Amino acid sequence: MKIVVGLGNPGRRYARTRHNVGFDVVDSLAESPAVSGFQSRFLAEVAEWPEASEKVLLVKPQTFMNLSGQAVRAILDFYQLPPEEILVVCDDINLPLGKLRFRARGTHGGHNGLRDIQSHLGTTEFSRLRIGVGTADNDETIDHVLGRFRPVEQAVIDDAVQLAAQAIAFWVKHGIEKTMNEYNNPTTT
Repeated sequence: MKIVVGLGNPGRRYARTRHNVGFDVVDSLAESPAVSGFQSRFLAEVAEWPEASEKVLLVKPQTFMNLSGQAVRAILDFYQLPPEEILVVCDDINLPLGKLRFRARGTHGGHNGLRDIQSHLGTTEFSRLRIGVGTADNDETIDHVLGRFRPVEQAVIDDAVQLAAQAIAFWVKHGIEKTMNEYNNPTTT
């Protein structure tokens, strides 16, 4: 079993904001007719996706971004899975708009959702996919990530979300190392 955790904030107020790009990717994956409907479990919305003879859980924590680790810890404990079986999808203000970057492990890099997951798991040994959402024009980082994309940016993000969904299907089949080699290449994004 593998787990894809898309980070974001619950509620209509935050829908389609920069900070919710992880939710957008999970929702894109959930459009497949093979995916079950979302159910509320483990402080999250969870759907099952049978992909490449794997059972994949698609997860959107409902604890707000800064408390995402609670849901992730609950799921790993219930299924008795190691952190290496999860892929966390989140926004990144330090990457160019629409750029994908997979990593097998690493620090939170200032991202509070990743920070909380790392704290609850007690390790940095979990895969992550960061998606560039553009840099704030000034020091208003919170307003930037909680804001929506400008119309000129939306097409770029829509393409990035679709590419991320494709890349995650590749990750399920081939693992993080091959996925990094395939999708971190600047010519693919």
